[in-house]
Amino acid sequence: MTEAKKALVERLFAQQGGALRAFFLRRTRRHPAAADLAQEVYVRMLRIPDIGAIRNPEAYLYTVASNLAREHAQQERRDRVALDVDDPLVQEQLAELPAFGGDLDDEQRIGRLREVLTQLSPKCRAAVELAYWHGLTYEEIALRLGISSHMVKKYLSQGLTHCRRRMARLG
Repeated sequence: MTEAKKALVERLFAQQGGALRAFFLRRTRRHPAAADLAQEVYVRMLRIPDIGAIRNPEAYLYTVASNLAREHAQQERRDRVALDVDDPLVQEQLAELPAFGGDLDDEQRIGRLREVLTQLSPKCRAAVELAYWHGLTYEEIALRLGISSHMVKKYLSQGLTHCRRRMARLG
């Protein structure tokens, strides 16, 4: 690494460090993530082979930061959706019904569940119903719906997460 590159990155860090952390904090709402992302920007800047070719280093810094913020948001979405419904621990949690107040009887819960299921997309709702009401396997559901087994797992994960959240609000 050349001394000029190191000096430029150090200068950018000194001048833009606080603003860059604030930039990420507005997008992540978490201080540790903002600090880590700001640090990653500087690591990426140090990896640029010809940093002297960059006309406006500050603008480039925020371009890298914007791209990194987008990557981080995509990863966060994947992490939220990435629920492995085959995991025994997940199966155990899914088998447990949320605690409902004594005011609700089974009929009301079933009615509420039907209402919550209508909020799902048609294929997601069909996957949940075929799996849990009809006992079909992922492969059987995939054949019936004309989708892959992977998509069935994704629909079930999304559907169950949605149902648990909506039903838990009753308690």
